[in-house]
Amino acid sequence: MLFDSHTHLNEDSFSSEERKLLLDGIKDSELLKYVADIGYDLKSSKLAAKHAAENPWCVAAVGVHPHDSGSMTETIYNEIKELAAQEGVRAIGEIGLDYHYMRSGKEDQRYWFRRQIRLANELKMPIVIHSREADQETMNILIEEGALCKERAEMFPPRVREDGKETLDCRVDIHCFSGSSELAKQYVELGATIGICGPITFKNNKKTVKVAKEIPLEYIMVETDAPFLTPEPYRGRPNKPWYVEHTAAKIAEIKGISFEEVAQKTFENAVRFYGLKYETR
Repeated sequence: MLFDSHTHLNEDSFSSEERKLLLDGIKDSELLKYVADIGYDLKSSKLAAKHAAENPWCVAAVGVHPHDSGSMTETIYNEIKELAAQEGVRAIGEIGLDYHYMRSGKEDQRYWFRRQIRLANELKMPIVIHSREADQETMNILIEEGALCKERAEMFPPRVREDGKETLDCRVDIHCFSGSSELAKQYVELGATIGICGPITFKNNKKTVKVAKEIPLEYIMVETDAPFLTPEPYRGRPNKPWYVEHTAAKIAEIKGISFEEVAQKTFENAVRFYGLKYETR
């Protein structure tokens, strides 16, 4: 069984027919058991919360993406906070910094990133992070705002490693991790979780392959970011939540372990991250 820990059933470009096909596809999947529908602005956060309320296999994250930080207001912030209280909403996200497209200014991105981290700390909720071309600053802000610290980790049950030892689990997911293995190891030491998605299957993506090889499986979640970042062999077409199996299969290949082991462990990791019980539908 698999858990797509980051997808966008709420993607604004979908027609109602396309969205229904996705929902039906998830219901009919024999392998995919849960998905996390991740908000990126107020509208998508509302839709993610709706999907989580209506479907037992869905959880939601609500928040405002760095692209939309420039249009963020106190009113929107308060509406996000209200959404976070709804049943099925399990995280704040996706939030962070994106210095690639610069659709919002750096100061707006930084300000609302910090505010939404504080909200997650206040509500004792997991955080889903988006970071692009801002690796060190993203980590610095997470540390400065107390998202990666012992006090926050104490809000949640500890992570149990393969050797039976308990370690910090700050419930911070570095979604679609694209940094170095050294950076990934720093995040792991600080209690974060590493999200790995479709690009790991790309022929020349040696960096993420190294991350998957060197980071222990108990710190990894698999995701699609659908409809984006489609894995091989479907690259060039819209991504689907059930394509997460190709990411899991690639990690199994890299680590030299079975697909079933990767599927089971990453499922457990996502269930724990989103605070669910070990249930299947």
